Amino acid sequence: MLEKALSGSRQYWTWVIFLFVLIGVGFFFYLRQYHEGLGITGLSRDVTWGFYIAQFTFLVGVAASAVMVVLPYYLHDYKAFGKITILGEFLAISSVIMCMTFIFVDMGQPFRITNVFLHPSPRSLMFWDTVSLGGYLVLNVIISHITLNSERKGIAPPKWIRPVIILSIPWAISIHTVTAFLYSGLAARPFWMTAILAPRFLATAFAAGPSLLILLCLILRKFTRFDAGYGPIQKLAQIVTYAMAINVFFILVELFTAIYSNIPHHTMHFEYLFLGLDGKSSLVGWMWTSEILALIALVLLINPTTRHRQSTLVVACLTVFGSIWIDKGLGMVVTGFIPNPLGTVTEYMPTFPELMISVGIYGLGMLLITGFYRIALSVRKQIPT
Repeated sequence: MLEKALSGSRQYWTWVIFLFVLIGVGFFFYLRQYHEGLGITGLSRDVTWGFYIAQFTFLVGVAASAVMVVLPYYLHDYKAFGKITILGEFLAISSVIMCMTFIFVDMGQPFRITNVFLHPSPRSLMFWDTVSLGGYLVLNVIISHITLNSERKGIAPPKWIRPVIILSIPWAISIHTVTAFLYSGLAARPFWMTAILAPRFLATAFAAGPSLLILLCLILRKFTRFDAGYGPIQKLAQIVTYAMAINVFFILVELFTAIYSNIPHHTMHFEYLFLGLDGKSSLVGWMWTSEILALIALVLLINPTTRHRQSTLVVACLTVFGSIWIDKGLGMVVTGFIPNPLGTVTEYMPTFPELMISVGIYGLGMLLITGFYRIALSVRKQIPT
């Protein structure tokens, strides 16, 4: 089936070449980082996790969100999701590969990653995160290949694939739960040491991932003969609405706990995020933008009229995705290090090489999604000739 991704119109190949250019630019800057070290990034002794790990954290949520179409379709027999389940699985595969690539570039010397496999430790959360991500990737590859191949042959999928699909549902929950535990288990970082971090991660995942899937379905409707249908898109929009409302509630709970308790080591992190600390406020504008976008998204999604209208639904999905990307892709990880345990404020901003490497990785993810979706639509004969 892979050969179906190697044929297409001029428009298709223009897009593919553009993505290869992004990947090439990212790879060029990665070679520079490989030779010069992580000193070309904005990382420091105080802030040891930055933009790479933040993108990893965000994309784990996007990968886990595939469960929002798999679970209704296979457990609750919601057949309306039949056309988009494979799209969710392919989005999960691409997201996990991007996650692994961000970890790879963050390691500095990439061969260090082999230590996780050469010296496995069940007491290490990093080991379990590796197991959960790798296992989830394998599960989705098997599921998508078997189900799509069966569809191509016009036969029912083998019975043994259903237990694998059922296993992938709690596994999807586990990948973001273990990621949250990586942070909340660090006692020296009070910003992360909260029991609500894992539920908050899952809420953001189930809002951002389906929002992206809605946007992808609408893009496919515009450029191909694929139409997910009004019902499935609206059902996804409802899922996004509930998840985003829960996410905002969790944020307010965190703010109340920090402000009301007035424990300095906890409140300083939120003060830095939303007001600035010691005259340093590089993330303040970003975080207020995230909260404004979240408010706009809720207004558009809760109102049935704007949620049912395609134009405003697109805006709502973009604001949801943007709000959560800022929250997790910029604020969540970095602020855990600011201020440090001694109260010193050392700001972090990604450097140009960091951004270009990240653009290259996102280009890789978009290339995978493009190829996978073309295969799926070609099998269903919904690619225009």
